[in-house]
Amino acid sequence: MSAILDLLPPLPALFGQILIGLINGSFYAMLSLGLAVIFGLLNIVNFAHGAQYMLGGLCAYILLKYFGVGYWPALLIAPVVVGAFGVLLERLFLRPLYRLDHLYGMLLTFGVALVMEGLVRNQYGSTGNPYPEPPSLAGAWNLGFMYLPVYRAWVIIASLGVCLATWYVIERTRLGAYLRAATENPKLTRAFGINVPRMVMLTYGGGVALAALAGVMAAPIYQVTAQMGSEIIIVVFAVVVIGGMGSIIGAIVSGFVLGLVEGLTKVFYPEASTTVVFIIMAIVLLVRPAGLFGAATRTTAAGESHATAASGLRLSPPTVRNVTIALIATGVLAPWVVYPVFLMKVLCFALFACAFNLLLGYVGLLSFGHAAFYGGASYITAHAVKMWGFDPLLGILAGVLAAGILGLVFGWLAIRRQGIYFAMITLALAQMVYFSAVQAEFTHNDEGIQAVPRGHLLGLVDLGNALNMYYFVFAVFLLGFWLIHRIIDSPFGGVLKAVRENEPRAISLGYDTDHYKLVAFVLSALLSGMAGALDALVFQLASLTNVHWTMSGHAILMTILGGVGTLAGPIVGALIVAGMENYLATLGAWVTVIDGAIFIVCVMMFRRGIVGEAAVLLRKVRLKRKTEPVLAPSTKGATS
Repeated sequence: MSAILDLLPPLPALFGQILIGLINGSFYAMLSLGLAVIFGLLNIVNFAHGAQYMLGGLCAYILLKYFGVGYWPALLIAPVVVGAFGVLLERLFLRPLYRLDHLYGMLLTFGVALVMEGLVRNQYGSTGNPYPEPPSLAGAWNLGFMYLPVYRAWVIIASLGVCLATWYVIERTRLGAYLRAATENPKLTRAFGINVPRMVMLTYGGGVALAALAGVMAAPIYQVTAQMGSEIIIVVFAVVVIGGMGSIIGAIVSGFVLGLVEGLTKVFYPEASTTVVFIIMAIVLLVRPAGLFGAATRTTAAGESHATAASGLRLSPPTVRNVTIALIATGVLAPWVVYPVFLMKVLCFALFACAFNLLLGYVGLLSFGHAAFYGGASYITAHAVKMWGFDPLLGILAGVLAAGILGLVFGWLAIRRQGIYFAMITLALAQMVYFSAVQAEFTHNDEGIQAVPRGHLLGLVDLGNALNMYYFVFAVFLLGFWLIHRIIDSPFGGVLKAVRENEPRAISLGYDTDHYKLVAFVLSALLSGMAGALDALVFQLASLTNVHWTMSGHAILMTILGGVGTLAGPIVGALIVAGMENYLATLGAWVTVIDGAIFIVCVMMFRRGIVGEAAVLLRKVRLKRKTEPVLAPSTKGATS
């Protein structure tokens, strides 16, 4: 017994970590609760929730710094102000999307989050802005075995009270019954004289206000930064998945319990503290795919709107041949006109976007975890080439194989879910890879793997030469693009399109749709890994940037900007995104704002993308020419 006790940490350290876990759990619970309210009643994954949490803290900071308004008034003012902003967001942007696939709501709020974070970072920088504790809650209580800060005790008690009060309002009051009825059967609810749009708008505003309230309470503990929302929202997504999407009580219980588990993990196994929530999520998904408190979810038409955007855009074989020839000719001549390193970045991004489009455009699955394949392959390739002395080609194959294994694991865990559930699960799984890269010794943490040698291809071609490296990258890109084209035009690709358009019908025809989706997911992961492996050789660097979840956002942006479900669309999108990163780099945080604005514009007005809109316009012109009446020749001379 004494030997076991010797292994335990000192009581003050143990209880200190329990306290930290409960504090983190308080914020997890409040944020998860807001997400659950919005999703459960509106069926929208509010990706801007983290940014709205940040706005709550920022609003309290501005009230104190510029107006002298203290903490207690800010607890009321900030949620009202940010909640009103949420109401405006719902009224102007989200409401027109209710009739579309719910993934568009997730993409729109992702763009809104980028805009808000970029604007705040541009105005206030990336460093933390301190916010003092209220004097009435200063000091600490001596409990004998530890000192308990009064403010932190207040946070735990207040957040628990807010969570329980919200649960009671939604589950036990007439207002909550009206809210549930308005979302489950809006037509019938409207027939009873209830203003359904107003109820939905206020529900979203209320969920946003909860996030802002959490931000005000977090400001004295964590300081106010532009990134405070993006740092916590991914963990909150995992908490929501574990508790059960849309489950109010699941969000509350899972938030507090997982915060406590995270704190205890820091005591007994610190290396796993950043990933324990995601590990638990993976285990829960294996046992209960709907989450601990979630009910069986209805199947959503995950690719319905994507299919509509991409349908009818098939080009004739001569057109495809001419476009291919033009693409190859442009690629061969381009490095003599444009800086080769920039072109290689475009090609890496283009292959990444094409691989992502294979999954989204032709299967209808939105993955927010493709950064794990891109960045993971870049790390493996960089390490294999630099430390093991692999030939560049073998190094790329090692990276591609690693991405394929990751894709198989991710797909096996996530493929049973659809739509926004699938997107959130892949996002949480990718964060496991990210935190593993942060802690792994071979990745060198923030420094990354630098000075990666390009070497000699097959011992013959010196890839240290920029032109040689460019043509090698171009050849690999053409190979990947050809493989994607062959997959899409094969019988296998036909089944994928059938699954995208009507999965129940494909099942009724005898197809194992989960098997087809898993194979497509692995193929997409392999091709994404190919792009990431090339990236490591091109820039001679593998860093955390490539494995961060924002890289998945890049893949989505490039795809929807160019055109979901089109072959050439991701290439056009990659050219634009890479160009913005290269030529607008001096604008700093404004690049993030521009990226977010593009997301918003594409989702609201430009859902087919550049290539998709151009193809539709071309089809209309051709149709108009075919239907124009042909004037008959004059017969006047013949009858005279």
